[in-house]
Amino acid sequence: AVFNLLIPDHAADAFSPPRPGPRGRWDALVERLLGGLGRWDAEHFLFIAERGYLLEHSCAFQPLFPLSLRALAALLPWPAALQPRSRLLLLAALLNALLSAGAAAALLGLGRAVLRRGRQAFLAALLFSLSPAGVFMAAAYSESMFALLAFGAMWQLEQGHSWLSGLLFSLASGARANGLVNAGFFLYSRGKRFALQLQVGSAARRKLPLLLKQVLSLASWAALVCVGISLPFALFQYYAYVRFCGPGTGPGQAIPEPLLQLARDKGYRVAGMGGDKPPWCSQRFPVVYSYIQDTYWNVGFLRYFELRQIPNFLLALPVTLLGSWAAWTYVSTNPRHCLTLGLERRKSEERGKARDGFCGPAAFVYVVHSTALLAFGFFCMHVQVLTRFLGCSSPVLYWFPAHLLQEYEPLLWSTETDRPTSGKPLLGKSPSSCGKGTSDNPVVRLLLNWRSITPLSKSILGFFLGYWLLGLILHCNFLPWT
Repeated sequence: AVFNLLIPDHAADAFSPPRPGPRGRWDALVERLLGGLGRWDAEHFLFIAERGYLLEHSCAFQPLFPLSLRALAALLPWPAALQPRSRLLLLAALLNALLSAGAAAALLGLGRAVLRRGRQAFLAALLFSLSPAGVFMAAAYSESMFALLAFGAMWQLEQGHSWLSGLLFSLASGARANGLVNAGFFLYSRGKRFALQLQVGSAARRKLPLLLKQVLSLASWAALVCVGISLPFALFQYYAYVRFCGPGTGPGQAIPEPLLQLARDKGYRVAGMGGDKPPWCSQRFPVVYSYIQDTYWNVGFLRYFELRQIPNFLLALPVTLLGSWAAWTYVSTNPRHCLTLGLERRKSEERGKARDGFCGPAAFVYVVHSTALLAFGFFCMHVQVLTRFLGCSSPVLYWFPAHLLQEYEPLLWSTETDRPTSGKPLLGKSPSSCGKGTSDNPVVRLLLNWRSITPLSKSILGFFLGYWLLGLILHCNFLPWT
C-alpha cells in the first residue's frame, strides 16, 4: 500500500481489462490498499474469477485458484457497495495470506521428514516466509495455493499416505501446469521401493514369472498415478476445446463494448463469437496451453536468448547460481548415490545410520526435481520468472540456504552437533552465550548481528530480503519483475 501510494504506476504493455461503471469510495479504498496485489498476471486471475474463460489467452492459467476465488466470493456476504473486482481482490489477499502460512507449515513438516534435522527444517520454513518470490505469494497469483498443495503432497508421501498425497498432487496440477512434473515423486518412490526389495529379497522372489508379474503391477500402478495427477490438466484442455473449438454458443453473458474493443485492438479471441477456429483445434491432441505459450508469449527452447534480454538473465542470476550450487554440492557429496539414482541399498542405510540433512540420501529426488525445473526454466521459459517458478515448487530453494547457514555461520552453532563435519573452528559465540535478549528465531538473530555474520550469510539474507523488498516496490507499480 505504501509503495503503491508513493510511486506512480508504470504504463506497462500488459493485460489490463477495462473496468466499466463508477467506483464508490469503498472500491477506491480497496484499490488504494490492495491494488498493488492486482498487477501483471493477477489481472488475468481476477478477470477469470469475475468473467470466466472468456478470452482464449486466459486458458494459460489453470482454473483452481480463480474458481476458488469465484466460489468463495459467491458464498460470503459482501457489502452491496463493493464491485466484483474489489471483492475478489480483497478475498485474494486474505486467502493467499492463509495459503502461504499453510505452505510454510507444510514445508516445515516436509523438512523434518526428509532432512531429519529440526533446526534446519525450521530455518528453511522461516526463509520461505521471506521468500524472494514473496510478492507473488501475497498477490492474486496461484503461487501460494500451489506451494501449499505441492509441499503438502510431498510431506504426505514421505509419511506414507499415498492416496492423500496423490489427491494433493492432482489438485496442484489444477493450480499450475508444472504440477504435472510432480508425478515423478510417486514414480520414484514406488520404483525405489521395488528396487530395494529386489536387493534384499530371496532368490525365489527373483524368478522370472514372479518378477514379470511385479513389473507389470508396477507399470499399471505408475500409469494410474500419472492419469490421476494429470486428470485436472487434461479436463481443462477439453473444456477449452469445447469452449473455443466447438460450435459458437455465445459467451453466456453480456460483454461490455470496451472489453470487445480491447479484444479487437489486441487480437484476443473471444469465446463463442464465431470466426475461424484457432489453429490448435486441428491438432491431433489439441492442447491450448502450449499454443498460448508459443503464440502469445513466444515461449520455447532458446527463444529468450537475445541480447536485449540480458537484464532479465541478470535478474534470474541469483536463483540460477543457488540452484546450480545446490545440485553440485549434492552430487559432489554423494557421487555414487547419484550415479545409482539412489536405488542401491547401502550398508549405512541397513544399519539405520544414513546421513541426514540436505546432503542425505532422502533429498536426492528433490534435488533432481529442482535441477530439472531450473534447466527447463532457464532454456525454455521467460528466464526472469525462475525465482517464483522455483520458489513455489521446490523445497530445495529453502533447504540449501538453510544448510549453508548452519554449515558456515558460527552464530548458529549452538551445540557440538551443530558444528560442520569439516572440523572448522568455532569462530564466534554460540547463541546460548549471547544473553537473555537473543531471539529464538535464527533469521532475526542473524539480522540483529549483521556486522558480525559471515559474507556468505549476508549474501543469502541479502538475496532473500532484497528480492522480497524489490518485488513489493516494482511489482505493485506495474514495473518489470520476476
